[in-house]
Amino acid sequence: MRTQVAIIGGGPSGLLLAQLLFARGIESVVLERKTKEYVLGRIRAGVLEQGFVSLMEEAGCADRLHAEGIPHNGTLISYGEEIFRVDFTRHTGSPVMVYGQTEVTRDLYQAREEVGGHIEFTVENVVIHGADGDAPHVTYTVDGVARRIDCDFVVGCDGFHGVSRQTIPADVRKEYEKLYPFGWLGILSETPPVNRELIYANSPRGFALCSMRNENLSRYYIQCSLDDTPEDWSDEAFWDELKCRIPAEVAAKLVTGPSIEKSIAPLRSFVTEPMRWGRLFLCGDAAHIVPPTGAKGLNTAASDVHYLYNGLRDFYENDSTAGIDSYSEKALARVWKAERFSWWFSSLMHTYPDQSGFDLKMQQAEIDFLRTNTAAQQAMAENYVGLPY
Repeated sequence: MRTQVAIIGGGPSGLLLAQLLFARGIESVVLERKTKEYVLGRIRAGVLEQGFVSLMEEAGCADRLHAEGIPHNGTLISYGEEIFRVDFTRHTGSPVMVYGQTEVTRDLYQAREEVGGHIEFTVENVVIHGADGDAPHVTYTVDGVARRIDCDFVVGCDGFHGVSRQTIPADVRKEYEKLYPFGWLGILSETPPVNRELIYANSPRGFALCSMRNENLSRYYIQCSLDDTPEDWSDEAFWDELKCRIPAEVAAKLVTGPSIEKSIAPLRSFVTEPMRWGRLFLCGDAAHIVPPTGAKGLNTAASDVHYLYNGLRDFYENDSTAGIDSYSEKALARVWKAERFSWWFSSLMHTYPDQSGFDLKMQQAEIDFLRTNTAAQQAMAENYVGLPY
């Protein structure tokens, strides 16, 4: 098989890139390790920056997003019984859009299928060959049958555990990592959200987040030990703990119900450099991971797609390598700013096991400074709604 761009990974970043390329007449094949049903069953964040929304529009996949997505013009932050609001539109002129990543992926799959885009599922034994030369190819198996794709470029959208990053030689890659000493226990429940905007809560008992997917589907999180398992937490225990971490006036309005999904996610900050090796490019979690605080994971992947899509356009439409040659530098410059914001917001909102009394006072002073200082709120709003590409 021959194509122009081989994309490894059939999640939202790989599918979005494929659709954007299709709109410009650039061929691609998407390889996905799991089934379509498995990919659509993954529960992920749902806060989209305006840059991501614009890319979905350019890909022709934003109709349902605009019809069902919920614009958020700000967010609430609580510490103890105090609660205040950071107004995004006042400080930046832009909201964020709440629309589940599962729904984004569903829309992209539908668009891909409608145009007859090539997706291979249940792909195994993927190997990238010749990425440091002029004629890369990818070999893999489906149901035990060996297959091969010859291409101009390979794009790795296959996540932290995928093969793409590992294809770059160890003496070329430099990796940066911070592991956080806690996780997030999250549940999904068919209940109305406790508030029309997200609530980030700092509590002596640990962090909590009240969020939503739609008007009748809520997503809640509490900070937990890395030693915990979802089975350690009954629904009743989760709701009781959540109520202890949010202001009493909010807890009184909380509608509880059975969880339909429950999981624990560890928190990690990770970046690998460079994001390009020859004709291999890394996108999204294959190159970087942020803590979920601040909702930058999917949005940072989208900024990678933006830079790479425009670089590939420039290559095929203008016979110029300027865009792909600068891809890694441009993408990483924005990635590190997103990493900084996610690290800062995580440090602000969580309880750390080694915090001293002085550390706690500094954290409280930082939150109070954010509450009372317009410039601090503007800086947070600019980062939350998304820095320009």
